[in-house]
This record gives sequence, structure tokens and C-alpha cells, in this order.
Amino acid sequence: MSETAPPAQPPEIFSPKRRLAARRRMRILQQAPDAARFMLDDMVEDVLDRLAFLRHQPRTALIVGDIAGTLSQALQTQGVAVTRADPAPVADETAIDEEHPLPFGEGFDFIASLGTLDTVNDLPGAMIHLRRALAPEGLAIIAMPGAGSLASLREIMLTADGDRPAPRLHPQVDVRAGGQLLQRAGFADPVVDSRSIKASYRTLERLVGDIRAQGLSACLARGGGPLDKAALARAHAAFADKADAETGRVTETFEILTLSGWARALKPPKF
Repeated sequence: MSETAPPAQPPEIFSPKRRLAARRRMRILQQAPDAARFMLDDMVEDVLDRLAFLRHQPRTALIVGDIAGTLSQALQTQGVAVTRADPAPVADETAIDEEHPLPFGEGFDFIASLGTLDTVNDLPGAMIHLRRALAPEGLAIIAMPGAGSLASLREIMLTADGDRPAPRLHPQVDVRAGGQLLQRAGFADPVVDSRSIKASYRTLERLVGDIRAQGLSACLARGGGPLDKAALARAHAAFADKADAETGRVTETFEILTLSGWARALKPPKF
């Protein structure tokens, strides 16, 4: 009698402990009045624009990662019953681990995930859980940092590490892989796109500070160690070399990948 092999475990790319620590630090840093929050602000504005364009008027919504509460408040003013959740929740949020079935009994008409799914080890599984949490004809919009982000910092870190580059920045999902993930999770009418946000910096410290404040810090399971004095000096020199001659600033790119799909019966393929 043959035995069914257990499902293969996804590789451990990210450390769950470091992921939660980065998110908790993000919440603390966001309390500063000048904290960078342009990534989340852009995601929220884009989600509201898409809902208006699609004329989707949900009655119930699950909002994940909305730490400022902006999207939740906007939906509540439209009469939507909103459930807020986060991997590192505060008092009015439900704790979730996106790699496990979500702890909600009823299906949602709308789910938004803002900037959390790029650091889960089982991304296909997490998206399947979101799909299962939708009611029939429900819509999910998933936004996360995408491929092409932090290109300048990558070059600077490669220079700082010298002949032995260390893993310091996350692997990133591109548009093609995003489409495959939506299809694999069973979403109908999938749509994937990516857009860029450009920000310029006078110092390396401010760039790193904006990254930490927005929860984009490295949480790799086996990442590189801290830079020593010599490596840090090389990083500052590389930053200076990349600075624009007129402005003295380095321009960094933040890509936002957005995936959307519906809880509908999939159409049969055409031959």
C-alpha cells in the first residue's frame, strides 16, 4: 500500500522573527511626525482608485497592513464593515499569519493586503488563503514592494561588501511571477502591474531610515552581518559617487507591484 508523500515545505528565505521585529519597529518609527510613509500612502490611494474604477462596492472588507488606518477609515465612511488585521497587530487589529488559514469565519466581499506579502516564505500558500477568505464575486487587491526596488542601495551594498558580497536585500516578485501566482491561487480575471516611486536623498543614513520606517528592512533568514568600519566607509563613498553633481542627491527607486483578482469560477481555456 503506497503512502502519500507529505507536501514539500517552502524554503526558508525569510526569518519570521525578524519579519515581526521589522514590522514592530516600523510601527514605532511611524509615530514620528516626519516619518516616511509614501509607500503605504500610494498603496491606499491606488486601492481606492481601483475600487472606484471597478465600481466594486463591498459590504465587508478585510484590510491587512493598513497601519495608519487610512484605507479602513475611507471604507468605513462608505458604510463598509471593516476587519483590520496585521502580522504585528495593535489593539484594534486581528493577528494573522498569512501562511496559515485566516482566522475568519465568513467570506469577505473585498480584501486588501498592503505591503506584507513580500516577506512570507510560502507566498503561493498565502495567496490561496486570501482567495479562500473571499465571498463569491469578492475582489482581492494585493500590493507589495516589487522587483526593481532599491536598485541604488543594492549597488552601494555590493561595493561595500567588496569581493565577498553578502545577501542583504530581499528577492523580489516581478510582474510575470505575479501573474503566475494569481493563477495558481485560483483568482479569476487576474491583473498585475508595477509602478515606480522615486525619492532622492542627501545621505545614506536618511535612505536607510526611510527604509526602516516603512518596514522594508532585511529580514532574511541567513542575511549578511553588520558592516564593519571599512565596509561602512566604502558604502558612504559609493553613495557619494552615485550622487548627482548638481543636487548632491542619490535617487532611489521604490517599485510597487499590485496584484488583483476575483473569486469567480475560472473560465475554461480556449483551444
